[in-house]
Parts: sequence; structure tokens; C-alpha cells
Amino acid sequence: MNKFKYYFILLITTVSLFSCSKDDTAEITPPREFAVQYATDLNDIEEYLKDYYIEDVSPDVDTKITKIPTGGSQPSIWSYLDNTTFPKLLSREVMLHDITYKLYYLVLREGVGQSPSNTDRVLTAYNGEYLSRTKVADVETLAPTFFEESTNPQQFFNLTSTIVGWGECFPQFKTGTYSSNADGTISYENFGAGVLFIPSGLAYFNSGSANIPSYAPLVFSIKLYEINRVDSDNDGIPNYLEDVNGDGYMRVLPTGVPNPDDTDGDGIPNYLDTDDDGDGISTRKEITDANGVLIPFASIPACDGNTTDPARIKRHLVKCN
Repeated sequence: MNKFKYYFILLITTVSLFSCSKDDTAEITPPREFAVQYATDLNDIEEYLKDYYIEDVSPDVDTKITKIPTGGSQPSIWSYLDNTTFPKLLSREVMLHDITYKLYYLVLREGVGQSPSNTDRVLTAYNGEYLSRTKVADVETLAPTFFEESTNPQQFFNLTSTIVGWGECFPQFKTGTYSSNADGTISYENFGAGVLFIPSGLAYFNSGSANIPSYAPLVFSIKLYEINRVDSDNDGIPNYLEDVNGDGYMRVLPTGVPNPDDTDGDGIPNYLDTDDDGDGISTRKEITDANGVLIPFASIPACDGNTTDPARIKRHLVKCN
């Protein structure tokens, strides 16, 4: 009898809890339209570029950006737009969410080494801030807020797994040189360095991340130390060598949209396609010798038999007549 009474009370309590939960359920707010939010982000980013200046760039390219004081004559970041010398503020168009984003990036130093493709891994030091507006005594202010920093990076970031803005900007920079020190540390020199100004639609948009609020444009000061080439489809050809038009970017595009990096037109870009030429024989098998060893890419002849011509890439992308 006592046991029955216990379960009866438990049942009533459970029903009550579910009833309360149902009444208190918060209404889910749908995400904003990408185009509407982008207009806001672009306005904020361009205002920041016009109201802030580069106060200092250390020999190690640690960048300090400060707001121009009232009546100040310091050159704004905006004043470097399309400069032919460093620093130079540049932009590129990125098609996403059925709109065209303008992505600004400030180049302080280009670097002397290689550029990653947007599908490679990068070793980068960075400082991250987000832009937001606050109102005090009816005065609205746009300012950056720090959220994360990595001054001594220990791991590579795969650009296909980071925010879109990183994958779109890093190919515009180059690595530098480095040397090992007696204490086991590494010194990096001549690396590419700059600042990225990323709309929320090319970052975390409505989801936010850790200390980053939703719909926040991001500002990253970056240094590109090293890159790690990736072979996404494990076909023996690194991704950057499957960039057919050589622009540094490879993409998965919607069905029906021509893709310059999809040789056989099957909707799968070469860097993800194990059979680039669509002949039924995997690319890896086509560049494997009789002993099962991959032929070094530099040794794969072009259709004319030339092993020094960059056109040798055509050897595994299309059939030679």
C-alpha cells in the first residue's frame, strides 16, 4: 500500500513539472536575414575603419589599433584603402547566402614564402576582437572587445573547419622563415601579417561562440607562420595542386553552377574527387607505379612528356590524346 502511494505521488509530481515546463517554454526567435544583417555589419566595419588608426606596429608586427581622438589628425585605417605600398587595405568579394559580401583585410606585410589554399592548414598567431555598440547617456559608441589570443601557436588550423572569413583571407598572405633556438623555441621572421575585418555572416552569425555574441563582426590581427598542405581525397595529389585555375580557392558549388576546379563536371571539385577525370580509374591508381609506390608529382609527365612544365597536372586531370 505504501509502495502504491509512493508511485502515485511521484506520478502527480512529474505531471506538475511537465505542466510548468510547458507553460514556461521560451519562444524561439528565428535568425535574422543574412542580407539585412550584412548591411548592418558592413556599416559597422566601415565606421570602425574610418574612426580607428594604427597606433603602433612593433618589429614583430604586433599591431595596436586605437580610436582617433576628437580633433585628431592620425590617418585612419580607411586611408590605406587600395594603397600600393604597405600598409594597404584591400577587399575581396565572397559569394555566400545568395549575397555578395565585401571582406576587408589590411596587409601589413605580405610574407616571403608560400600562400595556403583555402583548404590547407595554417599555423598562425592571432588576436581576436568583436565589434559592438553600446549606449551611455544617449551617446552610442562602436568599440572592439577582446575575446581570444594565441601568441605562441602549437597547432595548425584547417581552413575548411574554421570560419569562412579565415579561409577567404589567409590565401592572400604568405609564410616567412623560421629557425630553431638553443632553448628549443622557434623564431619566425618575414611572415605575412595583417588584420581581417569579418562580417558575422562569414563568421558565427546567430550562433555566437564562447565569448563572442551572436551577429558580431570580428577583427583578427594575424601572423601566418607556416602552412601544412592537405590532400583531402587522399589521391596522392595535394589540394593546392588540384586548384585548376590557380586562384588559391577551391569550392563545392551548387548543382548546375560551373566549377573551374571540377575537371569532369561531376559536381565534385577535384580536391575531393578520387577520380578527377571520370574515367573509372582512381587518380591514386593512375599515379602509382608497378611496385605500388606513388610517383612524385614533379615526375608525372604532361601530355607532351615534359616533366618540368606545370601543365603536367593535366596528366591526371584529363586523358592525353
